[in-house]
Order: sequence, then structure tokens, then C-alpha cells
Amino acid sequence: MTTSRSYHHGDLREQLLQRAEQTLRETGAEQLSLRQLARDVGVTHNAPSRHFRDKQALLDALAQSGFERLGAAFRASDADGPFVQRFHRLARAYLRFAVDNPALLTLMFTRKHSPTGGTEMATAVRHAFAVPVALTAEAQARGEIVAGDPLRIGMSVAVSLQGLASFVISGMVTPEAAEQLLDEVVTNLTQGLLPREV
Repeated sequence: MTTSRSYHHGDLREQLLQRAEQTLRETGAEQLSLRQLARDVGVTHNAPSRHFRDKQALLDALAQSGFERLGAAFRASDADGPFVQRFHRLARAYLRFAVDNPALLTLMFTRKHSPTGGTEMATAVRHAFAVPVALTAEAQARGEIVAGDPLRIGMSVAVSLQGLASFVISGMVTPEAAEQLLDEVVTNLTQGLLPREV
């Protein structure tokens, strides 16, 4: 009995992205290949090219998907409350995403300014950080934190959280200890964001 690999049921693009992310997690971006993805999901070798013109386009799509998921994680974690509580929930969401998706997060920031990413990438990045930026701007408007560019403030916060995530990913800090450290990091960050006395 012969089987044909030229026809595929379902959302091939999504299946390719899922398999590509699994490969990224297991062996890294260098091992990603459209031809191998086709074999892995059981389609003809040229089927992926209908969705991704080349490997760069696949990497861009993976990064864009990652930013969309990070944004969804931020939105899901946000709720009404004082600035510090909301900030803490967003920080925990970021740490969880980073620890659960280390290879994807690295790819996301590598591809963030990709010349092949197009406007879709820029839009995904902007939407991903919309909640933290809005939280920062709201707190500034109420005089709760220092004035300044919310994006730059958010960048310094992300650097601190990414540093903590890298310690967890490398095994230098256990996930349990990371929860305690996160409390300290958030406390230090929020205290550093308080308005300066003149």
C-alpha cells in the first residue's frame, strides 16, 4: 500500500510552527530545516514553502508567535489593583514565560529587529508589551513612579527579569528559589522607580 504525502488535513502552518518550536527547544535554531519539518509532519518537501518562503521566514514567524503568546500571558495576568501588585503579576508572568520557553525567548529577541520580519513583527512586539507599558504610563500619570520613557523603563525591568530567568534556566537558581528572588527583584525595582525627592 502506498501513501501520498501531498495532501494534508488541518492547519499545516500551525503544525509546522509547533514542530519547529519543538525542534528549536530540543536542538536549536541551527537544526531547523523546512525539508526536515516536512518529513516530521508527513507532507511533501515543498509543502512548507507555501507558508514560509525560506528558513528566515520560519524563524520570523516563530518569533512573532512568541511575542503574541507573551502578550497574551501579560494580558491574562493583569487585573485591577495597586501598581506594585500589578507589576508583580506581570513580572511573574514574564519569568514563567522565560523559564518555560528559553530557546524561543532567545529567538524572539534575536529576530526582533529582523529586516525580513516586516510590519507584522513590529506590531507583535508592540502588542506584547502594551500591558506593561500602559501600566507604567498610568503609574507615572498618578505620580507613583518616576517620569521618563515607559519603553526605556520597561527595558530596564525586562533586563532584570531576564537575568533572573537565565539563572533559573542554567540551574544556578532552583524554580522554588526563583519565586523568593522574584519578590526581592520586584521590591528593589519598584523602590527604584519611586519618584525622586528634589
